[in-house]
Amino acid sequence: MNLDQLPLGVTTQLMKGPKLEVWVPQLRGHGNVPPHNVLQEWNRAIREQAETLVRSQGYPGEGDTEVSGYYELKTNERSVLSLSQFNYAYTKGAAHGLTVQKSLTFDAKTGRPVSLADVFKPGVDYSKRLSAIVQQQIKWRQMTLLVEFPGVRPDQDFYIADKSLVLYYQLYEITAYAFGFAYFPISVYELADIVAEDGALGRMMY
Repeated sequence: MNLDQLPLGVTTQLMKGPKLEVWVPQLRGHGNVPPHNVLQEWNRAIREQAETLVRSQGYPGEGDTEVSGYYELKTNERSVLSLSQFNYAYTKGAAHGLTVQKSLTFDAKTGRPVSLADVFKPGVDYSKRLSAIVQQQIKWRQMTLLVEFPGVRPDQDFYIADKSLVLYYQLYEITAYAFGFAYFPISVYELADIVAEDGALGRMMY
């Protein structure tokens, strides 16, 4: 049995303070897969991202900001773990609260975190290809944008779910608040010619 093919274990820790309650995932491996020092780095990255989200929302500020947070596992198979962390903050007197989302993807096979560039073959202009696909989805879905579509950045927010690469934009980034997060799922098969076959996304094809 290849231990690096097994799903990683996930436990939950609570980050708590005055008007603060954020649930943070912590990863566990199998035996020494991935190595303990790698898991420590990944868990540190997850914790740091949670703390960064909290700070970005003005907590603790003057003590009138309330923050709650949770996470969702998007993929935990084939040596790939992809997750999203959500933080909701409300400041007294505001019209409404605001939720932010950030994602992390890890590859137990290589022991490395995964960037958007990592899932594609070297030298591929993936931003241009992804931008064209997202623009087509915007047209098909008749989405009303707040701004002219800015395209897909090389470091665009993303996660891997099932057999898809999911790109997303924050609230207010391109659509109105009422629309929520703007998600654009793209099948791995639609990207098969530019995906790194043994990368975190390429493995989802088989």
